[in-house]
This record gives sequence, C-alpha cells and structure tokens, in this order.
Amino acid sequence: MNENGKKKREWVKTAAIVFLSVMLVLTFFSNTIMNYSLPEVATQYVQSGTITAKIRGSGTVESGDPYNVEVKESRQVSGVAVHVGDTVQKGDVLMYLEDEESEELKTAKETLENLEAEYEKAIVSADTSKGLVNRVESGNVTSTDSKLAQIDAYNNAIQQQEAAIKNYNNRIAEIDAELGKLGDNTVDTTAEQQQVNATQAELDKVTAAVPAAKEKLEAAQRVLESVNSAVTAAEERKAACEAARTVAMENHTAKLNRLNSLNEKKNDAGGSGLTSDEEVELARLEGDGEGSVTEASAALADAENALQEATTALDNVNASIAADREKAQKEINDRQTEYKNALDAQTTWEGKLAEAKRNLANKEATKPDNSRRDALTNEKADLTAALGKTNTEKSDTEKALTELLAGFAKEVDLSAMLKKIQDQKKVVEDLTAKSVDATITAPIAGTVTAVNVTAGKKTDVSTPVAVLQPEGKGYTMSFSVTNEQAKRLSVGDVADLVNAWRYDDLTVTLASIKPDTTDPGQKKLLTFDISGNVTAGQTLNVSVGQKSANYDYIVPNSAIREDNNGKFILIVESRPGPLSTRYIATRVDVEVLASDDTQSAVSAALYGYEFVITTSTKPVEAGKQVRLSDNN
Repeated sequence: MNENGKKKREWVKTAAIVFLSVMLVLTFFSNTIMNYSLPEVATQYVQSGTITAKIRGSGTVESGDPYNVEVKESRQVSGVAVHVGDTVQKGDVLMYLEDEESEELKTAKETLENLEAEYEKAIVSADTSKGLVNRVESGNVTSTDSKLAQIDAYNNAIQQQEAAIKNYNNRIAEIDAELGKLGDNTVDTTAEQQQVNATQAELDKVTAAVPAAKEKLEAAQRVLESVNSAVTAAEERKAACEAARTVAMENHTAKLNRLNSLNEKKNDAGGSGLTSDEEVELARLEGDGEGSVTEASAALADAENALQEATTALDNVNASIAADREKAQKEINDRQTEYKNALDAQTTWEGKLAEAKRNLANKEATKPDNSRRDALTNEKADLTAALGKTNTEKSDTEKALTELLAGFAKEVDLSAMLKKIQDQKKVVEDLTAKSVDATITAPIAGTVTAVNVTAGKKTDVSTPVAVLQPEGKGYTMSFSVTNEQAKRLSVGDVADLVNAWRYDDLTVTLASIKPDTTDPGQKKLLTFDISGNVTAGQTLNVSVGQKSANYDYIVPNSAIREDNNGKFILIVESRPGPLSTRYIATRVDVEVLASDDTQSAVSAALYGYEFVITTSTKPVEAGKQVRLSDNN
C-alpha cells in the first residue's frame, strides 16, 4: 500500500511538471506571435540643440500698383489693339467697341423712367401742393435759415405754452392745497342732484320724441296733400274755367251794351246820327266775325261748357279719392294726437325738472358762508378752463409744427428726387454719346499685363478689360505664416529663391508683416517687394529667415503628427510584463516653435530623454502596444 501511494505521488508530480512546461512553451510562443503582429516603430531620443529656422512659402507675383482698366457698361468688343507685354502710352487705343446701345444704357433709361414715375406719384399725393411743386421745380426752395427760423418760432411758442401750462398746474395745486385746509363745509345735495339728473334724462328722452312725432305728422300731411293733389288740380281747373266764363260774360255784356247803345243813337237820329267809325263798329258788332256780339256769345257758351266739364271732373275726382282721403285724414288725426302727447310730456317733464332744480337750489341755499371756498373754486374753474385752452393751443401748435416739418421733408424729398432725375438724365446722355464710335484707351502709360476680353465678346463691369503695370512701379508677392514664425522675421530680410538658377537678377525683400485678415488672431501676412526680371502671374517659391536659436526639445519632423485637437508626438513608454517588457505608444501634445528641413523645436510636457516614434510599419494609436525596431 505504501509502495502504491509513493508511485501515485510521483506520477502527479511528473504530470504537473509536464503541464507547467507546456504552458510555459505556449506562453512564450504566444508572446512571440503577438509581438510580431504589433506595429514595428522606429524611435529617436528627444534632444536639445540649435535650429536655424527658415520659413518657406510661395506666392503669385502681382503688380505693386496695378491699374485696372474698367468699363462701367457692358459693350460688345469689335477688336483688341494690344497684347500682353505691349507698352502703351496714355491715350493709346486698347480696344474698339461696337456701335450699340449697352445694357447699362437700357438700364439707365429704365431707371430714369422709374425715377420720373416715382416723382409723378409723389407730386400727386394728397400732401403735396401745387405751390410746393412749383418752388421745387423752379429751384426756389425754402432756405435752411428760413426753415430754422420758422421751426424756432413754433418751438418758442410751444415753450411759452408749456410754461403757461406749468404755471396753471402749479396754481391749481396751490388752490387744491388751500381747499384741503378749509375742510368740508358743503351740504349733501346728492339726492337732489340725482333727482335733477334723472328728471333731465327723462326730459331729454321725451324731448327727443317730439321731433319724431312732428316728422310723422308732417309725413301724414304730405300723404294727404298727395291724395288731394288731383282734387287741387281739378279745383284749380274749375276756378280757371269760372274766371274764363266771367271774362267771357263781361265781354259779351259789354259788346251787347255797346251794340244797343249804337242802335239807339242811330234810331234817335233817324238813321244818320253815327260817325263813320261808329258805323264800322256797329257793323262789326252786328256781324259774325271777330269782335261781334255773335262771337262773344259763342265764347260765353264755350266758357260755360268748360266750367260744366270742370265741375263734373272735380265731382268725379272727389268721388274716386274719398276712401284714400279718409284714410290719410285718419292718419293725420292719429299723428296729431301723438305729437300733442309728446308736447304734453315735454311740458310735464319740464315742470318736473324746474321743481327738481328748485329743490336743489333750496338745499344748496342752506350751505354756510363759503365765500373763500367759492372764490378759490371759481378761480380754479377759470384756471382749469385756461389750462384746457392752452393745452389745445399747444396741441395745435405741435400739429402745425409737425405739418411744417412734414412739408419741409416733402420739399427735401421732391428736391432730392428731382436731382436724381437730372443726374440720371446726364448718365443717359453720357451713355448715349458713348454708344457710337467708342473705344477704350489707356488711362496711363505702362505695360499691358493682362487682356481679359477678345473680339466678339462683351465687357463685364465686374472684371477689368485689361490690367496695366504703371511705369516705374515694382511687383509684390505675399503668403501667410503663423504668429510664432513671424516673430523670427524682420522687415528688410532678403528671401532666398528656391531653384534660384531659373531666375535672372531677381531680388525678393520682406516689405511688411501684418495680421492676416482671414485669421488675424493666429496668422500674419508677409508681403515681399520684388525687383528684377519678373512678370505678373509668376509663382515664386522662397525661404526667408537665418536666425539660429537653442531649444530644449528637438524632434524629427517625421515625429510630429496632427489631428482635430492639434499637433502631437507619440513617445514610447515601457511597462513590465509577466515574461517581457511591453512598450506602449503615449500621446504628448506639442507646440512647434521652429523648424528646419529635418527637425523641429517643440514646447511640450517632456523631460528630454523620451523615445519619440518617427516611423512605423502600421498605423499607431495612442495607448496601443508597439514593437521596437531592432535598430533602436
């Protein structure tokens, strides 16, 4: 039994040793395989030393003071007389233009029409007088001195009125204070006053009903008059016939009496007692014609017949409108009753009002002697009335001032509109004059550096048709650098040309260092003066700055990385593992202070002996494990 137990323990021991050996081998190979899968990085110590910072940049050569030849209207180009590089004198023809009405001329005419239409609308508005328009169009507008004088007059009046209002208010306040000291010595007449008010209200109500009742009565009377109009006409016709019959009867009687008188005279004289005229008259009276008794008898008979007909017509009309007349008369009677009742009610309430006022007066008569109070009260009433009047006058004055200012403003507006019309007419005239036999000439002497249009194309008001380099003017070039880089430069530094062998006698000098308007807080704009054989549009690559400086932390340029959070480097930190040391990439944010072709000085939280990653076989992320190159 002991022998078997001993063998069993040895077997367990052997199995454990084999298991641990296998695990050790597997762990070793696992670490080895994992290491070969990690990014292999090359590193270099962070160093201190000196950097000679050269700032490099490129820019496009521009004219130091280019002259843009611009055309203020869109015109068709018929021919171009110059080429880039040509030297021109002031007044030389650069381009020829087609004879045509430009878009600007069309627009100018439309603008003129719109201005004239706006002016017409302005002068026909309600607040524009003919006199104002005549003054503006004749140029006889109100002078500034006159305007100021009128405004001052109104303002002075307003100040005086405000002073008077202040005085009135002050005095009223004094009276109120004194009345307050006098105490309340009044008699309560509230009930009597309420009775007067109530009675007055009832009187007003019944009084208001009187005109309405009267109007109804008059309307009913007009209806009866309308009904009776036919009767009236028939009565007037009958009266006319009666008058005509009376005239006819008088005429017949007169002629008959005259006939009898002449016959008697003739008979008394034995037939020969009449004069020749009387003989003619007697013959006319005895005849059948005009002026005879027979004619008068016939006229009398006709008048009597007409009278009879008119009498019959009147009877017929009276019969036909009897019902309407009765109805209209009833309406009149009803309206007369209503009107009488309204008058009676008015009289009744007038009496009641008089009684209520007597009661109020009797009650007020029991008041104690309040002569001082009454005097103050009357004075306050007068002051209040004067205050109200002055307030009204002030409002009227302010209104008049407002109208005056509005008139001045209208005058100014019309004058300005008229001036715009006159100016626009001049623009139209000038553009019209330019539409025939037009050319574009050189405004200065210089060299043509750009021609932006060709024959058959139209000019663009936003683009110069040509660019001239004035005689005696140089060229410039500019590019942006960081504020830190700009600190290492000075105006007057001479820049070196990259590939200088390509250029002939060319000097580039730093002329100014100014904030870059695109990023004024972080960058500076370097502007260089260029002299020598160069033309506008060339691109130059330069380096500038020869100052050396010592720095504590210098790393290779390849070690500097950048993301959205800024620039940084990755350093290698060692950490002990179960079988070997592990190397972890760690991020350190940096600020680049200076750079040359191979290395950069940085400001960072470093000690100066760290390994910084320069290259790697795979992308490296901060916090991840890496594998060191065998060359480290």
